[in-house]
Amino acid sequence: MVLFNWQGKDKNGLPQKGELEAVNKDVATAILRRRGLTSLVVKKKPIEIVLFPEKVNDKDISIFFRQLSTMINAGLPLVQCFELAERGSEKKALVKLLVSVRESLEGGNPLGETMRKFPDEFDRLTCSLVEAGEQGGILDTILLRLCTYKEKALALKAKIKSALVYPIAIITISFIVTSILMIFVIPVFAEMFKDMGGTLPAPTRVAMAVSDVFVNYWYVVVGAPLVLVWSIKALYKTPKGHYQMDKLLISLPIIGDVLRKASVARFCRTFSTLSAAGVPIMEALDTVAETSGNLVIEEVILSSKEAISQGQTLTGPLEESKIFPLMVTQMISIGEQTGSLEDMLGKIADFYEEEVDTAVNNMQELMEPLIMAFLGVVIGGLVIAMYLPIFQMASLM
Repeated sequence: MVLFNWQGKDKNGLPQKGELEAVNKDVATAILRRRGLTSLVVKKKPIEIVLFPEKVNDKDISIFFRQLSTMINAGLPLVQCFELAERGSEKKALVKLLVSVRESLEGGNPLGETMRKFPDEFDRLTCSLVEAGEQGGILDTILLRLCTYKEKALALKAKIKSALVYPIAIITISFIVTSILMIFVIPVFAEMFKDMGGTLPAPTRVAMAVSDVFVNYWYVVVGAPLVLVWSIKALYKTPKGHYQMDKLLISLPIIGDVLRKASVARFCRTFSTLSAAGVPIMEALDTVAETSGNLVIEEVILSSKEAISQGQTLTGPLEESKIFPLMVTQMISIGEQTGSLEDMLGKIADFYEEEVDTAVNNMQELMEPLIMAFLGVVIGGLVIAMYLPIFQMASLM
């Protein structure tokens, strides 16, 4: 298959353009003519070498869905909605995606089924909700709910990232500064101290010994963190390693509590959104499990699905997992008994999103003095160790 750029006019004489995959130019022209296009100009698309390819992110999709909901609510046909969105978008990657979806729609395929062909841009949750909206004739309403969900999910993800980035950045910078001192600065002091004679203070000897390790084995010092990161990524790609890493993350003292609360909020928000859209509970649990972002949470959700299929309640496996707080399982149980599970899940999600926000702020407030103390001990200790012999010389003089 070859990719072609084309230009032409539709039945109303309006100019149209896009991309099309076909075996050759004649086949591409024939396909376009069957769509009712005239004045066609079809050219083979030149090969482009892109070092940093542009990608469609969740924010782009959320903005597009809000626009699409407005246009559908105004009574515009779905294909025309996509055509207008293509003209209004300045992001090439998004335009390319919209063109591909529109061409599939023009071929008679439903929107939800078409979106499943693009898993990198449309996740399982999105496809399930869109299919439910199409079947129920409430696609515009579903798209607005999906926008709200994505915006809340993005906000939650940003909070988690802010909790992780700050300490990692500080530790990385402190490691770089310490390495520079050990490799370039302390050896200068060591040369100077050789001519002094006498016995150097113990902290100075320790610092010089560590500096010798950094100088003689610098490739190990520099390579060890890189190997560690690569090993963690490689381990994360294996099913067993991925599971163990996810289990470790939610078991950590401080950050584990934040991640657990974020997982609970994501579970409740996703489940509530799917329930509100009328997605069957068994299908909804499959989607919730896949989008949980943690294999341990996914295992618990799938066990809940198995329990429901055997006539049991949702809350049993959630309580046994010890991951979901007792308050959450009790509120879900009340929601099951009263038939208000969707509303109850929404309230739990709102509560735990606020909890994550509070936990992140508290963690950052706690981390700042700990990091400052760590930097003071490491950097300050090195400085003191190097100046102790000079202080001794001054006192003797």
